[in-house]
Formats: sequence, C-alpha cells, structure tokens
Amino acid sequence: MKCLGLYARTLAYLRPSQVAYFLRRRILPQFRSVIKTGDTGRRSGVISMLPGVSVSTPTGDDSHFCFLRQSKCISSQNVDWVCKDMPKLWRYNLHYFDYLHDPQRSFENKCFLISDWIQHNPPGTEDAWEPYTASLRLVNWIKFFLVNECMLAKEQSERLPKTEWVESLYQQALWLEQNIEYHILANHYLKNGVALFFAGFYFHGAHGDRWFRKGLEILKEEIEEQFLPDGGHFERSPMYHSICVVDYLDILNLSKSSPSVISHEITNKFIGKLTTALDFLNGICLPDGGIPLFNDSAFGIAPAPSQIFDYAERVIGYTQPPQSTSLTVTSFPASGYYACRKANDMIIIDCGPVGPDYQPGHAHCDTLSYELAIDGRRVVVDSGVFDYEPSQERAYIRSTRAHNTVVVDGEEQSEVWGVFRVARRARPIHAHINKTEDGSVLFEGAHDGYRRLSGKPIHRRRVTYDGKGSWMIADILEGTGSRCMESFVHIHPKFAITKLGASSIRIEHDGEAIATIHASTTCRMEVEPGCYFPEFGLSQRNPVLVFSCSGELPLQLSYRITKATIQYTETHRHADSLPLTLLPARGERTGDENL
Repeated sequence: MKCLGLYARTLAYLRPSQVAYFLRRRILPQFRSVIKTGDTGRRSGVISMLPGVSVSTPTGDDSHFCFLRQSKCISSQNVDWVCKDMPKLWRYNLHYFDYLHDPQRSFENKCFLISDWIQHNPPGTEDAWEPYTASLRLVNWIKFFLVNECMLAKEQSERLPKTEWVESLYQQALWLEQNIEYHILANHYLKNGVALFFAGFYFHGAHGDRWFRKGLEILKEEIEEQFLPDGGHFERSPMYHSICVVDYLDILNLSKSSPSVISHEITNKFIGKLTTALDFLNGICLPDGGIPLFNDSAFGIAPAPSQIFDYAERVIGYTQPPQSTSLTVTSFPASGYYACRKANDMIIIDCGPVGPDYQPGHAHCDTLSYELAIDGRRVVVDSGVFDYEPSQERAYIRSTRAHNTVVVDGEEQSEVWGVFRVARRARPIHAHINKTEDGSVLFEGAHDGYRRLSGKPIHRRRVTYDGKGSWMIADILEGTGSRCMESFVHIHPKFAITKLGASSIRIEHDGEAIATIHASTTCRMEVEPGCYFPEFGLSQRNPVLVFSCSGELPLQLSYRITKATIQYTETHRHADSLPLTLLPARGERTGDENL
C-alpha cells in the first residue's frame, strides 16, 4: 500500500498526455522498421555554420573513449557499441557523438566511427536509438558535416558527406519523428525539436519541410514554456539551463546561413529570450566562473559559462555584463535563486520550486540550500551529481542531508524516490533578498516540505550578510509538537577543519585560515564525513558540519560564518584547538565504499 501511495502521489502531477503516451510506448512497440529513404537531397542555401561550443571535457583519443571519468579502449577494426560493462549514461554518451567536436580526436577517426556506427546499429538498437540519444546524434552529425565540409571534400575523392552517412541521417530523422518524447517533455522534448529543426534545415523535400515545421513549432512553444520570466530554465538546474541555452544558440547559428527561413519576428523573440537567459547565467555564476551545483548539476557536461558567453557573442552579439566589486544583490524570483556578492565573496540561495510539476526528474531536496564562496574559492558547496543509476550515490545526492539545509526528524523535505521520481514536494512559501538601511543584506525564505508531518512544521531561514565578511544563517522550525532539527554545512574537500571548541571550527587550507563557523544558539555540533561529486563519476570525501537540537516547536538553530581576514587572530590557536581527523583525502570512489 505504501508503494501504491508513492506511485499515486507521483502520477498525480503528470499531464494526462504524458500518461497516455507512456502507456502507448509500453503497449505498442516503438517504430523500428528500416525505411527506404528516397530523395535525400540537401536543401539549397544551407552553406555552413560557425563552429559551435566544443566539448567541455576530453572524450578520449583515437584509441579510447572517456565519458563520465570512465575509459574504454576502441578496437581499430570493430567498435563495441553495446558496452554492457558500462553504465547506461556512459553508453548514451557513446551514441551522442559529441566527440565529433573534440580536437583531440583525429578527423580520420571521426569518419571511421560514423561509418562503423551505421554498420553495427540498425534502427531500434537499444541505447543507440533512444529518442534523446538520436536527437543529439542528429545534431552532432549535421554540425560535423557543415563545419567540416571543405575538409571532407578535400580528404575524399567522392562527394561527401558519404551517401550512406546521409541516408542514415535521413533515416534517423524519420525514426525520431515517430518517437518524439511526449511522455517525458521538458529538455528531452526540446532536444527532439532541435534535432527535427536541424534535419529539416538540412534536407529538402516533403519530409524535410515537415521536420522543419515540427521542429520550429516545438522551439517556439518551448522557449516560452521552459525559460521563465527571469531567464532561468524551468527545471531549476544550472547545468540543464546551460545546455538549453546552447541549443537555441545552435538554432540561430544554423539559420544564419539562410536568414529568410526563420522570420525576423521569431529570430528577434529567440534573441530576446536568450539574452535574458544569458544574463541569468551571468548572475548565478560564482566568482570562480562556474555554475552553482543545485539540483542535477555538475561540471564537465554543459559547456563552461565562459564558452557559452563567447559563443553567444559570435552568434547574437551578446556582451557579458561586468561584475561589480561593490555590494550587490540579485533576485531571480521565478527560478527561486537569490544572490549576494561583494568583490570575490558570494552567497547564492535556492528557494524555488523543485522543477515543473509534470517533470521534476532532476530535482534534489535542496530547498533553502546555498553555496558560499570566499575570496573567489568555494567554501560551502552543494554536493553535485555522481550518476544517473539506481545507486546509493544517487539516493544520497538527492537527499536533504546532502545539501546545506535543514532535516526534520530524518525525513526528506521532498519525497524523492527512484532515479528521477518525486511524489510530494517542498514548495516555497515566500522568499526575498534586500539591502538594509545599515548596508547589510537580508534574505528570508520558507518552504512547506514538512507540513505533511504531524504538527505541520514550517522551515523558515534568514541569512544576514554584514557587508564585511560575516554571514549569519538562522533556521526556525515552526509548528506544534516535539521535533529533532538538523542543519548541514558541506565544506569543500580542499579544506581541512580544526575544532576550536564545542561549538566552533576553523576552516583551513595548507595552514592558511579561511573562515570560522560558530554556533550562535545552544545545540550539538558534530563533524561527519560526506561526499562531494563535482563531476559525474568523481567522488571526493569532504567534511560536513551537523548542527542539531530537539524539543518542542518552535525551534531555532543559527550559526555564523566569518572570513578569517575579518576576525581570525593568533589568540585562536589555543591549546584546546584539536584538529579533526578528516578528509582532505581526494579521489575517485571505489564501488564498495559506503556513504
């Protein structure tokens, strides 16, 4: 009955069309038949496109593939396209063909891989022909053909791209058209639209015209649906925000070679929406230039923000706004991100919905969590993402305790389960950030994720910044009854910590004091080992502070983080300062380690 309730609470949020298409996919076989492609001629006027954003991390070289920090050798005669010894996401990456844009791989090897893939992956092959996978591959092949057309013609005596390449591309577009991901929607549906647009732009004839119209229809629909008024992507993942921004930049890049194909009105609408989305990206980046790792976000998947801004400048003339060194606050209320920065110090807080109601697959229990950078270095971090497998790492990373927020009675603020499922979910009650009259900054927010518990507890958080180098985080749990309240603080693994007493610690790096954290209310303070996943497939041990208290509601916990340059003196090096046995040990996890 508990399992049935979980399913019911999850399905209740889906659109009826999603359920209908899901059942259809389960009952009816996917479209798998081999298609006679007929006329696969290229549309006239499509000359080329500017080089896009290359892969952000190396994918290997001519002798091996490397995805998600896992490598596998390539046979020079017969590539293993099945790779059952690798995780599913790794296999998907194998079939995406992002490596066609990797400068470390030779042109000849790229050509060989295209031909070998066609030979060994007939329509309907598992993993290779998933709609999302096919969408990325379609776009990557067309980019490769257009950007490298001169080299293709120079290296080969026959007209290129090769006939079998073009016929396969045409066949993949026909297949995708019959397998659009209406049951998933969100960024998957957008990828389907981008791929159909590329295919329709590339091929002439009735099929090409139909793909073009369908792709453009999806693109027009989803830029309004998926990009919120403040510019953020509605799945509330900075990583997927970056990916979707690049998708639309690719569309505008491709259309430059034939400006009359898309009307000025649509082009201007896309540019306007993209400019707001780029400003949003600029506003949420931390001083190190990287995205915050809220929800499903990790480094090395989407292009780095600097690459995206450079690409946007080349395609639409976007100019990245300079960051002020004075005290500034930034509010993105539709997305739920609130930032305060001064010079190279910055805190960014997440108090938004977990995602669109009908697709929260990339949601974590991170409502009212934050990341903090001091002097340009991340000190308090979100835990990132390790994998998309039904693993203990996946379960941990989506949990409340993996984020810098409050756990009540060991319960999750949102009812996450499986790899991508969410049943009941935390909803923001209010959030705002403002400068105060004394020159400090105040953030206040609250969510209702624990209201399903008896006594209907509400978590409220106040974050105060004094403008000089001190942040006070105060949590209040309202409601009735007796509760246990825990507040987690995840420290970046490059830092060690030293205990200064029962309720305070110092954060250090190579003997240099970075900051102190001190409990401001009566509570227990413990240090436990955590895991930081800045990239898929990479796990690093890190120290996690846990402040806790129990009693009748209302309960309050608060702690202060202070830059060492503001308050640190030699007097703190008293005899009772005991270094904790921790963990700046770094490296990849082994499969038998426990979280």
